[in-house]
Amino acid sequence: MKLLGISGTIIGSKTKVVVEKVLEEVRANHPDIEVELLDLKKYDVQFCDGRNPSTYEGDTKKVIDIVTSADFYIIGTPIFQGSITGALKNLFDLVPPNDFRNKVMGLVATGGTYQHYLVMENQLKPIASYFRAFVAPGSVYAHNDHFNPQNELIDEEVLQRISMLSEEVVFMQKALKSTEQEPQLN
Repeated sequence: MKLLGISGTIIGSKTKVVVEKVLEEVRANHPDIEVELLDLKKYDVQFCDGRNPSTYEGDTKKVIDIVTSADFYIIGTPIFQGSITGALKNLFDLVPPNDFRNKVMGLVATGGTYQHYLVMENQLKPIASYFRAFVAPGSVYAHNDHFNPQNELIDEEVLQRISMLSEEVVFMQKALKSTEQEPQLN
């Protein structure tokens, strides 16, 4: 099984730090799971223009292939102006919705106000629902205050939620894989 962590931004580093922490927990506690990080900052991804995803080339094709090859995800985004990043939305637009179907998603966000955690509930969960993905019950929101000046997570409660999220996504993915039949959702 392959877990893909997505740092859905092309600026800043806090989101990547949180996504990497979740991946580290999975790697440490579940060595049987392949773990990969997709940092959108490292790719020159084209804007989605509605064409068939198989016709994209270069970095855009690479990113689509990386996302579609994963079995489950940790999706991370900073919150800008009360919303997910354009880079993450573009990624969701590029990947065919069926490639997320019946896959587990764990949600992570970072932001500068304590109210921005609601973006996970009001934007990311509905997107996952549209994809018919399974969302882990817990999530992780890290405020700027949860980091030290070196951008290291220092808040014990956030670190505990990271640990819990890592276990939830693995538990859900293994439970889904253990069933012989995937649900036929129309």
